[in-house]
Amino acid sequence: MVVCGDDGLARRLAAELQEVYEERVTLVLPAAREPQPSVGRGPGGGPGRGLLGRVPLSRGRTQTGQRPSAQELRVLEAAEPDEEVLAAAGVAGAAALALVYEDDDRNVRAALLARRLNPRLRLVIRLYNRKLGQHLEELLDQAAVVAEPGIDLRELDSSTTVLSDADTAAPALAASAVAGTSKVVQADGLLLRAVERTPPGRGEVADPGLCTLALLSATTSDPAGTEGSESSGDRGPQLLPDDRAVAAATGRGIVALEAVAHTGPPQPAPRLSAASLPVASLFSRRLRWSLAGILAAVAALTVASWLTTGDHPLHAAYITLLDIFAINDPAVGDPAQRQVLQILAGFVGLLLLPVLVAAALEALGAFRTATALRRPPRGLSGHVVLLGLGKLGARVLARLRELDIPVVCVESDPQARGLALARRLHVPVVIGDVREEGVLEAARIHRAHSLLALTSSDTTNLEAALSARAVKPDLRAVLRLFDDDFATAVYRTLRAAHPAALTRSRSVTHLAAPAFAGAMMGRQVLGAIPVERRVLVFAAVDVAGHPHLEGRTIAESFRPGVWRVIALDTAAPEDRRPDLASAPGYGPSRRSGLVWKLHPGYVLKSEDRVVVAATRRGLAELLGRRGVRAPGA
Repeated sequence: MVVCGDDGLARRLAAELQEVYEERVTLVLPAAREPQPSVGRGPGGGPGRGLLGRVPLSRGRTQTGQRPSAQELRVLEAAEPDEEVLAAAGVAGAAALALVYEDDDRNVRAALLARRLNPRLRLVIRLYNRKLGQHLEELLDQAAVVAEPGIDLRELDSSTTVLSDADTAAPALAASAVAGTSKVVQADGLLLRAVERTPPGRGEVADPGLCTLALLSATTSDPAGTEGSESSGDRGPQLLPDDRAVAAATGRGIVALEAVAHTGPPQPAPRLSAASLPVASLFSRRLRWSLAGILAAVAALTVASWLTTGDHPLHAAYITLLDIFAINDPAVGDPAQRQVLQILAGFVGLLLLPVLVAAALEALGAFRTATALRRPPRGLSGHVVLLGLGKLGARVLARLRELDIPVVCVESDPQARGLALARRLHVPVVIGDVREEGVLEAARIHRAHSLLALTSSDTTNLEAALSARAVKPDLRAVLRLFDDDFATAVYRTLRAAHPAALTRSRSVTHLAAPAFAGAMMGRQVLGAIPVERRVLVFAAVDVAGHPHLEGRTIAESFRPGVWRVIALDTAAPEDRRPDLASAPGYGPSRRSGLVWKLHPGYVLKSEDRVVVAATRRGLAELLGRRGVRAPGA
């Protein structure tokens, strides 16, 4: 694996590939930067191995100077990723290349060079321009086919993937606000997390969720990688246990896979929708009562005219309406009853005029407010307060609404790019600086479930979290911080000051690195979840050609401690999306095609596609990347 970049994302990505997937990595960094002492945390939340130094391009060697291993890390210095640098990094024989420079132009130029050097190379490119990214994916895949006509990109899983920081960090931030953890796996639009179940009592059975992933060696507060969590038991975790092992384990917690979902109050329905305009949304209650009274008066005058004159009811109603609108002849010489009814009808017509004007004004106001920003409802509670509607905030807002989570947004810029999305989704928005008095109160922070501070200023996010904690000490707070060291210091301080509350401080590079690493492993890989000091990898695998899966039942394909089929893709082969790790869309109309509760006797067919949870070695065996054993081995 080759990683080229100029910021913290490149170092995070190198650490993820080296520590989680145990891949050999070559990291290309600019020569002008000072070396970083550390890359990040290891799989269990502890410190990673780190980049202790770098070597210039002319002296490329391993990080440790020892003989190459499965976790070899080679660091090269180069100002630009030109053809010479890419060749020296080994792109011609590499499995994947990640281009994560902050400059889009540099990434595009390097991608074109790399595709020419190696048509079979898997490319992962960091781009902020999403429209350009879609066209670039098609262009680079076509270039690979032209350079090597017989290549099959789907078979080799050698395609181009364009990602952005905001898109990859949004699911983890949304999960942090709802479930308190950012260690999630995305599959067909669903967010999945590993959650600890406490050891069951005697005669009790622990809730396995969607499936049981592991038996813990010791009870920890967050098996999905909470900062500082470590295993203290003598026995290590038992990954992918069978039912017999789970039943025999006493006093050991389990790690279960479950879908991230909102359990609070539902999102209030919007007052005005584009599909239907109910009368209650157009007219106020007082105006509706006024209209009802006038209609009753018209009906009474019609009945009185019918009874006194003996006319047909329809003719009596017609004469009454003419009198109300003052377009009938005066009833001179008519009986007294007719003259009295005409005077009363004229009086009702005078009352009708202001009511019609008020109705027109209210209807116009309702149409104008349909495109305006909504204010937070008075009775709203259990919602998420989202600060900042920039590029990242807009992605997180769409993710939260996909999960049907009530949201109130706070934005200081009236021209922010996320305001159009909030208006379209009918999400309440408070326009104002969060540092000003009363802005958080207007967002109903005292009744909120959690706070997501995603502005572009670290100090603003920190100040907002402190102000919110002053109003509600047990509020769940998730802060976006750009500096990793600052994020760690803020987390520890807030955790010590508010031990009863849940605090998460996240940098975008920390959240984006796992998604970039999964893309480098191929579109089959959905992600990885640490369990204490070990890692489980999730992948979408086509059953065809796999002797361990094809023709076997779900129960027969399960190899305890190695891999387990956890879901089946029910979509037709021609309708399947090639990348299950990406969300197919937002909104309540979207439905996942994955079935999670599988019958043990279901026989896997060659046309099926399944989602498996596996150890690193088990996934390598399934995908044929290392030595494959026989089915009975």
